[in-house]
Amino acid sequence: MIDTTKINFIVYVEDQNKSKDLYTALFDKAPTLDVDGMTEIQLNDTTFIGLLPGNGIVEILEGNIDNPNQNTAYPRCEIYLYVDSPETYYEKALELGARGISEAKQRTWGDYTSYVSDFDGNIIAFAKARP
Repeated sequence: MIDTTKINFIVYVEDQNKSKDLYTALFDKAPTLDVDGMTEIQLNDTTFIGLLPGNGIVEILEGNIDNPNQNTAYPRCEIYLYVDSPETYYEKALELGARGISEAKQRTWGDYTSYVSDFDGNIIAFAKARP
């Protein structure tokens, strides 16, 4: 059985502090854990996002993987967030240094969604659910 009382989504980053500043400002939440090698932000009662330096995961996995920081040209994950205003969060992310990918518009699956890229090429989507 999978224990869903605490779910962590870990994003590999190059600069933990820079990424911490971006994500804490986007979520408007202080980290619940912030030590060298891991920042954790609690999103709700059971869900957390972790920011782990790429060098750290290589060390944890004893060098058995390539360092994710070696290639940030391609997205490595997408964080899809439901928000009240995709336009507002898109602009907020740009102000915090994220790169704009696609402004908010109606998508084929029904959501109204905008997209940005964080400093490491990870995609952050801000969506408003179809009515």
